[in-house]
Amino acid sequence: MSTLQGNDFEDGNVLGGPFAEIFVHDLTAATGQCRFCGLDGPMAAVHVYTRAPGVVVRCPGCQEVLLRLVSTPRGLELDASGLSHLSWKL
Repeated sequence: MSTLQGNDFEDGNVLGGPFAEIFVHDLTAATGQCRFCGLDGPMAAVHVYTRAPGVVVRCPGCQEVLLRLVSTPRGLELDASGLSHLSWKL
């Protein structure tokens, strides 16, 4: 488990901007489950760190990384390996 100091994160509502290029549906309206601790909840409640190169999304329960989004000269790179699932109610 990663240990983070302070409250230098934003809530998941900021995900609508950077992830709009990838997902057709609003990521803040999705439900995700952490692969590490099993917490199942709204993506709007995750902890989002934007001061790193790219965007890092962490579980509010265990602080493990759920998603990473990085813009490179080749395009966008998405790592969602911290999620067991991601779902939307349409």
